[in-house]
Amino acid sequence: MTVSDAPSSSVSPVPSPPVASVSVPPSASDPAGASPSDTVTGQSRKLVTMTISGGFAGVHREVVLRGDGTVRTTDRGASGVHRTTAAQFARLRALLADPALADVPASSLDEGAADRFRYTLRFDGRTITTDRSADEPALDRLIDALEKCLPKN
Repeated sequence: MTVSDAPSSSVSPVPSPPVASVSVPPSASDPAGASPSDTVTGQSRKLVTMTISGGFAGVHREVVLRGDGTVRTTDRGASGVHRTTAAQFARLRALLADPALADVPASSLDEGAADRFRYTLRFDGRTITTDRSADEPALDRLIDALEKCLPKN
């Protein structure tokens, strides 16, 4: 007997089992590993803002990293938005989580120095201002990584 010769059957297909609706908390679905306090603001939350100002030319540059991996940059009045790579985003998150940042003072400026850049970083409810004259390796690593997000001159 061939398939075309097979008797027709009136067997109905087996119904699929009902699918349960599962609510996944934001911290489990967020690839950045958001904390429970992120549930209100979600992935668009600013993780860090760094402003670079000063110097002889009166520079004003800014980098804003959000929880979804997007970066907004402003430089010389021009702004842009791009997405970090997964590796860049993981590195920035690790640098922001460095426990050594807790020991960095809120302000570290050499008031006697002229024409230095001033870096202001806002993250985790803190504001840190530095001209990088003090030896703060954890902060320097974070600044270096954030500067790589800026457009090339």
